[in-house]
Amino acid sequence: MPKLDSLRYLLWICFVALAFLISRDIEKSVASTAKAEPPPELAQHLEAIASYAQASPMVTIPAGNFLMGTNRKDDDPFGFETQFDDTEFPQRQIWLDTFEIDRYEVNLGEYLAFLQTHGRPVSDKLRHLIWHLISVHFIPDGVLAPWPALYVTWEEASAFCQAHRKRLPTEAQWEKAARGDNGNIFPWGPTGPTETIAVFGQYHVHEIPLVAAVDSYPEGQSSWGVYHLAGNVAEWVNDWFGSDYYPIMPKRNPAGPTMGRYKGVRGGSWKSTPRMLRTATRGGAFPQQREATIGFRCARSNKTTD
Repeated sequence: MPKLDSLRYLLWICFVALAFLISRDIEKSVASTAKAEPPPELAQHLEAIASYAQASPMVTIPAGNFLMGTNRKDDDPFGFETQFDDTEFPQRQIWLDTFEIDRYEVNLGEYLAFLQTHGRPVSDKLRHLIWHLISVHFIPDGVLAPWPALYVTWEEASAFCQAHRKRLPTEAQWEKAARGDNGNIFPWGPTGPTETIAVFGQYHVHEIPLVAAVDSYPEGQSSWGVYHLAGNVAEWVNDWFGSDYYPIMPKRNPAGPTMGRYKGVRGGSWKSTPRMLRTATRGGAFPQQREATIGFRCARSNKTTD
């Protein structure tokens, strides 16, 4: 019996060592694939994805007051009515003039078409991602086209909107589109997110974005009929992110601080926890950042100066 136990132990050691070597080889293979330059045929796929581009219809948000921000709440630290952090303080009535906002996030087809039209390069991160999705996961071009645009810098998002005679929404406009007239905690109402109304809480070992088409999940739309204001990809807004801006912002049409280090990012993404999907939760990122979790949508005012 002792000899049998020793043999079993030896076999177990060999199995563990073999599993480790296989795992290490797989990791090296994945890393090598990620670093390898995609082949020339990728260009054909990028053009094909761009050919599926479809512009989002716009939703009109009427003029009026809405609740922006959150009142401090300390008796329910894990509740959705509780602030994510103190940048949400205080809650105030803010007036916005009538504006329009894209019903859907800008999709990958639109973004690639914009880059091609204006002679802008496709970032290495996005090129590698698209080639990986096509060559490893066999996702067709037409399926990728309605994905939200991602790996987009703030400057690219702003330039895209301007090229379409729009602009990025202000943080206040974004929040009103998400909250509606009733100060909703989530775009769809007071209850927390579920997998049937939002894309969130996902994880992929190789950081492959687990997103959905921009016109999907109608149950999660806001009271104005705007989709994916919670989850899928977080969204750039026009404002600089000001952690102490809310107490001093104007009561009418606030446009954000005049300068800053980060640009505002709202809505949470496919990776986010439920609290990050709250309509009042705020965030920011360096304007030059490219992330698999950040996309955008556009807006415009009724004024001719916009």
